[in-house]
Amino acid sequence: MASAIMANAAELTAKENTIIDIGAWTARGEQDKLGAAFKAGVEAGLTLNEAKELVGQLYAYCGFPRALNAAGTLMKVAGDAKPAEDPAANMPCGSLGERALPVGTANQTKLCGGPVKGALFDFHPQLDEYLKTHLFGDIFARDNVDWRTREIVTIAALAARPETEPQMKAHIAIGKVNGVTDAQAAAIVGRVAVLCDRNPSRLPADWSPIPVGELNTAYAKYFIGNSYLHKLTLDQVPAFGVTFEPGCRNNWHIHHAKTGGGQMLIVTAGEGFYQEWGKPARRLKKGDTVNIPANVKHWHGAAPDSWFQHIALEVPGTEQSNEWCEPVDVKAYAEATE
Repeated sequence: MASAIMANAAELTAKENTIIDIGAWTARGEQDKLGAAFKAGVEAGLTLNEAKELVGQLYAYCGFPRALNAAGTLMKVAGDAKPAEDPAANMPCGSLGERALPVGTANQTKLCGGPVKGALFDFHPQLDEYLKTHLFGDIFARDNVDWRTREIVTIAALAARPETEPQMKAHIAIGKVNGVTDAQAAAIVGRVAVLCDRNPSRLPADWSPIPVGELNTAYAKYFIGNSYLHKLTLDQVPAFGVTFEPGCRNNWHIHHAKTGGGQMLIVTAGEGFYQEWGKPARRLKKGDTVNIPANVKHWHGAAPDSWFQHIALEVPGTEQSNEWCEPVDVKAYAEATE
């Protein structure tokens, strides 16, 4: 399953993958992870008004409380990350007023590939009217984000909550009418499944002979995503077990040494990647080893859809120090892990 999700995910852009994350974390109400998703979106080219539009879209599927919380998180990120503004020409149209019902009905019909009818709407015509006038009228008529993108974020949000599975399936069908392929729909749902299962306690008991360890807070600023650290030994050759949640990676960094030095990695579980500056990334699986020379810029971390663990061995040397460099941004990570 993991390799299938990886293949399908290659059909989605780095920006679209961050939009999936925004949908999932808005639906789940997890603001720290949503903030990280907004920041990743900015790195991938998401503008401020696009992000605002996604939050507005999701209020219809997640409710006002979660949308308002998401807007607050976006406001903080916008103050820190300075996302690009849309030009005035790309600003959305305003409310449709009395035209909302006919326009919304037409939009709904076009989105779904035909008129939408059903016993539920006959039973509760008020909801049917709200769907047509407000959701498919006022919201889907706003033209600064296309319908395909709206369906990507909506499918992701609905996939993140088990009670909305029927609506998720309905929107997968709507997405297919509007340019979301079967492979892309599978990638969206698969990515959300991985995102929402990032509790290390849920890993199988036999996943690795080495404990996951404690959340790696001391070095968190040098990682994108959560990592966990387990001290194996500080005698002779210092050794640590490092566990990465899916998509987590450390920044580019260098192990400096005058003589000797460097690092050795032994993969104990999951799948990940190692990359040296200017070279293609290398995919890693259980049993693989990596010899990292001193003074070589590199990064390592988990695959997008897999937990990953390795033992890190510090090779003895003289005048040793570590230099932490820039993060592996969304685009670079996507290109490296294709």
